[in-house]
Amino acid sequence: MSANALDLRGITRHFGDVVALEDASLLVRTGTVHAVLGENGAGKTTLMRIAYGITRPTSGQILVRGEPCAFRSPADAIAAGIAMVQQHPSNVGAMTVWENVLLGGAGHLDPITARAAVRRLASELGFNLDPEARVSDLPVAAQQRLEILKAIHRKATIIILDEPTAILAPRDAADLYAWLRKFSQGGGTAIVVTHKLEEARRFTDDLTVLRAGRTVYQSPSATISSEALAQAMLGEPLGPEASRPRSAARGEVVLKGEQVSLTDDRHVFVLRDASFQVRAGEIVGIAGVEGSGHHELLLAMGQRQPPHAGRIHGPAATSVIPEDRHRDAVVLDFTLAENAAVRNAGSRRGLVRWKRVSERVAGFLERFDVRAPGPTTRMRALSGGNQQKFVLARELNADPELIIAENPTRGLDIRATAFVREQLRAARARGAAVVVYSSDLDEIMDLADRVLVVHSGAVSEVPLDRARIGAAMLGAA
Repeated sequence: MSANALDLRGITRHFGDVVALEDASLLVRTGTVHAVLGENGAGKTTLMRIAYGITRPTSGQILVRGEPCAFRSPADAIAAGIAMVQQHPSNVGAMTVWENVLLGGAGHLDPITARAAVRRLASELGFNLDPEARVSDLPVAAQQRLEILKAIHRKATIIILDEPTAILAPRDAADLYAWLRKFSQGGGTAIVVTHKLEEARRFTDDLTVLRAGRTVYQSPSATISSEALAQAMLGEPLGPEASRPRSAARGEVVLKGEQVSLTDDRHVFVLRDASFQVRAGEIVGIAGVEGSGHHELLLAMGQRQPPHAGRIHGPAATSVIPEDRHRDAVVLDFTLAENAAVRNAGSRRGLVRWKRVSERVAGFLERFDVRAPGPTTRMRALSGGNQQKFVLARELNADPELIIAENPTRGLDIRATAFVREQLRAARARGAAVVVYSSDLDEIMDLADRVLVVHSGAVSEVPLDRARIGAAMLGAA
């Protein structure tokens, strides 16, 4: 077997006049966990899509285990033992776990045998997945494990994961990397696209940095500091962190919940008799483990889900930055101007003045550093990070009284993450009430003036102490 599982050489990819990759390279050793890092738009996902056969390179060579390959589709990559776990799971929600695993297979299907085989494979991998569970009922971490289960079922020996820990709680992220380490020790190879520097240094063997479509750095993960890694990604030293002042001048109550009870999609209670307040000029952090009910709470706060019982009082001028931008915030085949115009669709009447919309969009693209040619660009052409910045720009440009943000820096690089946090602080300084949930507890500590923890159907305020918040999330306080 070749010492190298995957070798990408001189990869160039043009999309019209846009150069996504220019002579990029990636060398991944067999039996390792390899990190690929870079700013939003650096070309990481495009390079991985080429390795998986979704996108063809304009020029360059792909070698798998030392053998040259020319992938015409993902089917060719799968046949070569490569699988890709996308940032947004590609599972079919209406189907069960075992049906998703077998989807796309060939030959006669015996449901009893298939269920038993999926149960056995899940057990071997250490995944707590019920083959009979409907996928739409699974939390994010379980859906990700299902994607890996599908890959192993297809005999994958090289697994590419695009931002796999972007919305995972720290415990789930650690569990994922523990599994990847076990997979690599058994002879498999994992490639992880990530923006998290410490995660890359701590959990991977080697790393590669892309910048502006080119490979600029490759080394063992343990031999580079976080500061040097940030400089390789940005092309300049990372500036000193700004101070993190807390807000003391809080105004009137903007959002108020009275004896609120909420249910999830299965009509199971996730919150009972909760009361809370959010004032103008403060950032309230929401903390909770996956499935705690924080998602339903944010939907209710943003007036996107009515409570089962109780009342929520909030302003009409509310902006929501959802966790899943593709499902809840943008239409990929619409232009940026069209995506701006659909905000609050159904609540307005009359003709759309497209020239005015385009002018407004051009203004906030520049102000929020959304890297796109212009308002007529289709959303699909933007990198994931620039899509996220567009959503932020569109929502904050409306000058809302209340902002509800769920994992607003998901999938963003360090520069863009800092920018988003500063915009939320600026909204607070203007007098807006801001509610932020993040699966990264450090982000909550960085942003919040107060913290509400959701656990076991209750909402409780916890002092700004990382250990106490973590304990409350687990029900230990």
